[in-house]
Amino acid sequence: MTTKLNAPLKRELMIRGEPYTLTTTPEGLNLVPKGRRKGYRMSWEAFISGDAALATALAASVQQGPLEAPQSAPDSEGGTPPATKRPHKPTSH
Repeated sequence: MTTKLNAPLKRELMIRGEPYTLTTTPEGLNLVPKGRRKGYRMSWEAFISGDAALATALAASVQQGPLEAPQSAPDSEGGTPPATKRPHKPTSH
């Protein structure tokens, strides 16, 4: 038999060697770097509806910004050089 979640439940976990605090509440999840106040929050409704995945993809595309301008010369046939990838920028929330 499971226990109803009616009060916040906090647990510490390590992500990439850094400590985080995960708080599970009846409203949703909150993941915060240990010692900080701001972190990542997600409601249960967003989690089950798929909105969380869409929001994550949108945030990633916005944070990365536009593509870098190509820096290589055109290919031997006079065409345009291949598109470059976006640089990876670590995010801090």
